[in-house]
Amino acid sequence: MPRPPLDGLIDDLYYLDGAPPYARLTLPPAPAALLIVNLGAPFRIRSGTETAEYADGCVITMPTRAYEFGYPPRTRSVGVHFKPWGLAPFLPMPATELRDRPATIEQVWGRPAIAELQDRLATANGPHEMLTLLEDELIRRLSETAGLGLVRQTSSIIAAARGSVMIGDLSESAGVSSTHLAQRFKALIGVTPKRLARTHRFTAAVFALDPAGPIDWGELAGSAGYFDQAHFGHEFRAFTGRTPTEYVEIRRRFLREHPGHVLDSWSLPAD
Repeated sequence: MPRPPLDGLIDDLYYLDGAPPYARLTLPPAPAALLIVNLGAPFRIRSGTETAEYADGCVITMPTRAYEFGYPPRTRSVGVHFKPWGLAPFLPMPATELRDRPATIEQVWGRPAIAELQDRLATANGPHEMLTLLEDELIRRLSETAGLGLVRQTSSIIAAARGSVMIGDLSESAGVSSTHLAQRFKALIGVTPKRLARTHRFTAAVFALDPAGPIDWGELAGSAGYFDQAHFGHEFRAFTGRTPTEYVEIRRRFLREHPGHVLDSWSLPAD
C-alpha cells in the first residue's frame, strides 16, 4: 500500500523483471491510469492504428480503448497503477490532452528529470528500494489540483455502484452543474463521468467472468447492469474489439499456456 498522501491517488506500485509471457499483449480499458519507468530495452505501444516506441517509459491516462504492448525478449521496469484521477497532480497538462495518446515521461517531466530517476533506480539495492525511490519522486512532484476532491468523491460513488448510476444524480448530489462536473472529469481523468461509469461496468463484467467454467451470458449481462445481452455484446466489442466469446477463448488459452500467471486476470495475448 502506498504511503500517505499517495494512498488516495494510487492503487499500487510494481516492479517487473523478466520475459513476458507473449511478445505482444493487449490490455483492455480499465478505470485506472498508468506510469511506467523503463529500465530495459524499449517497448512498443499500439493505440488504434498508431504504434510508437518508448525507451524511458510512458504515461497513460484512463483509456477508452484497448492498448497493445509489444515487449522485448526481456523487460525491466517499475510502474504505478493510479486511480482514475490519481495521475492528474503529476501532469503539466489536462488529462484530456493525453486521452488515448500515451506520452513519454520525457514529454511530461523533462529529459533531465527522467534520466536522473532512471540512474537512481538502476543503482538501487533491490526492488523494495526502487519502489521507495519512485514513491519519493512522486511525493516530491505532488501538486495542488483544482477540483480533485470533487472528482475523487464522485468517482468513488461511481466505483461503489460498479458504474450503475444516474449521471444527473451525481452532479445534483455534488452541488455542481453537470457541465462543470464533466469539465473537471475531463481535465483530471480525461473522460466524462458517463464514460468512467461505462468503464467500471465493463470492468465489473470482465472480472465476473470465470473462463474455467460455463458462462450464462444473459445472467452476467444483467448482473453487470446492462439492458440486455445485445447491449452487453455491443459494449464489449466497443471496449475490446472482440466479442465476449472470442475474449473468453483467448483467456482460456492464456490460462492453459500460463497457469497462475500474475497477468492472467486482465491482459490477453495479441496474436
